[in-house]
Amino acid sequence: MALYSKKQYEYINNANKRWNIKSGATQSGKTFLDYTYIIPMRIRACAGRPGLIFILGVSKGTIERNVLEPMRNIYGDKLVGNINNENIARIFGENVYCLGAEKVSQVSKLRGASVKYCYGDEIADWNPEVFQMLKSRLSKAYSCFDGALNPQSPTHWLKTFIDSDVDLYLQEYTIFDNPFLDSNYVKNLCNEYEGTIYYLRYIEGKWCMAEGTIYKKFADNPSRYLCSIVDRIDSTVVTRQILRSDIAEIVIGLDFGGNKSGHAFVATAKTRGYKELIALESEIYYNKDFNHEIDSNKLDELAVAFVQRIYDKYGVVAYLYYDNAETVLGRGIKNAVESKFPQTTVRGARKHKVNDRIACTVRLVGADRMLITQSILNQKGGLKDALCNAVYDSKSKEDTRLDDFTSNIDLLDAYEYSWERDMKRFLDVI
Repeated sequence: MALYSKKQYEYINNANKRWNIKSGATQSGKTFLDYTYIIPMRIRACAGRPGLIFILGVSKGTIERNVLEPMRNIYGDKLVGNINNENIARIFGENVYCLGAEKVSQVSKLRGASVKYCYGDEIADWNPEVFQMLKSRLSKAYSCFDGALNPQSPTHWLKTFIDSDVDLYLQEYTIFDNPFLDSNYVKNLCNEYEGTIYYLRYIEGKWCMAEGTIYKKFADNPSRYLCSIVDRIDSTVVTRQILRSDIAEIVIGLDFGGNKSGHAFVATAKTRGYKELIALESEIYYNKDFNHEIDSNKLDELAVAFVQRIYDKYGVVAYLYYDNAETVLGRGIKNAVESKFPQTTVRGARKHKVNDRIACTVRLVGADRMLITQSILNQKGGLKDALCNAVYDSKSKEDTRLDDFTSNIDLLDAYEYSWERDMKRFLDVI
């Protein structure tokens, strides 16, 4: 069997421009070709010539994970070194600067450099100012760039560059261009992304606008995701059953409200091995519910009552994660809850990027691993409705979840705070 696909051999034979970019689906073989062949070949070809070599990615961590580690596994640590405290890795006998390109602060590290070769990982996620600086640094007659990306919005700054009149070799991939992927994996991934922008981008490799219902598969049939928590399986029951003994951890997410928004609580459970994520209960409290503003003391009472409700119905709450933008309110919640429930740890949420949280939910829904209880299904104005009504902002050029009070963003945030720290674990299992 050939080492590379037909598409990859086309890149090897034709990528001889100043800019050489592979755009397209996830797992289509773009980065594999780069760390097995393109990067080593380019570095050896420019060895000893004036200029610096760079590998740029979203962060040094993603460079290590996506590029250096798999390349090191093939060629060994003598040829592919580690990134030192000066951001340099010794690769195939050359010093290679490895920098994160997500933040504009990285621009200064490129300023003044003359770049003979640069490899770019996940280019569409870079800070555009870093890319603009790089354009001016490829100053040698023999300078060149190789990079790979997953497409985003057609109004993205990188799409504007790709469509401009530059010395560019562009190759576009679908997931079906990789003949080495397991057919069941491809089938499952297609099912997980079906009906979403992620299917168009990550399966078909298209640049497309984020629009319409975000969790369409769930919104079309919420009952499909219904489950019940039981002590023993009843074979006569049609509804999906989750054994109480299979629940590994119960967590509550809390998003603080404002004048128009509410204080939202969502309890979720994950099963052992991160196989399922279950939304157990949700609640949201508005100032109008009490005919006055909810002060910190009242909020403490509401938090304790919600935690008690989950304890009584499902068991011990391991963690409560609150919106870390409100540290004063968070400290009050921490003192109130931990004094009443010593087994519960209260911390600020990590608040990962909203679009990362959305992408994880989409895959959990698509894989039938995001479940809800009857309480969530029946509740009016609760988490079920928030998920069904979540849409993209049609007026935004970026991928933005609409936040104009037509959907309940507070409940969505609280829901996501409860499990965001485990995103990678859930995705690894999927």
